[in-house]
Amino acid sequence: MIARSLFLKENKLRVFDLDDTLIKTDSYIYIKHSNGKKSKLTPGQYAKYTPKSGDELDFSDFHAINNPKPIKKYFDLLKKLAGHNETVYILTARGSYPPIKQFINDSGLRNVYVVALGDSNPQKKADWIEQQIKLNKIDDVFFIDDSANNVAAVKDMLKRYPKVKSKVYRAME
Repeated sequence: MIARSLFLKENKLRVFDLDDTLIKTDSYIYIKHSNGKKSKLTPGQYAKYTPKSGDELDFSDFHAINNPKPIKKYFDLLKKLAGHNETVYILTARGSYPPIKQFINDSGLRNVYVVALGDSNPQKKADWIEQQIKLNKIDDVFFIDDSANNVAAVKDMLKRYPKVKSKVYRAME
């Protein structure tokens, strides 16, 4: 008897976060507080930061990839998936697409698409993945992100799709 699984077409979605998941960079979020003091946050610190009244945020570092250092285990997984002709997405809160795509191209990777949301709200990542599920009839989702809030938002959204297989992970070093 021929295995039924040979005839099943899975529509897979493979999604990686960029900062502190695939790479570390020297990119910071600068804050000018209402009292005039200035501070800076890494992307990981910013993910946990609650802006205070009067804070002015400066994301200018995120218009470039400053001194990228791949996080080996996750970057290697990205390369492996892309190398097997899997379509892979980098879904980032950054608002600038070209420097990320240039970094990916310079790394020799193909089949990797970049989606720059320009928004750090965790729900935006969940909404983008949900849109892909609906538009492309996705039935298998893999998502990895260093932010616990992003992971929680995606897991919560996926509860509405019990037939979609999913693996959602928090990237840890």
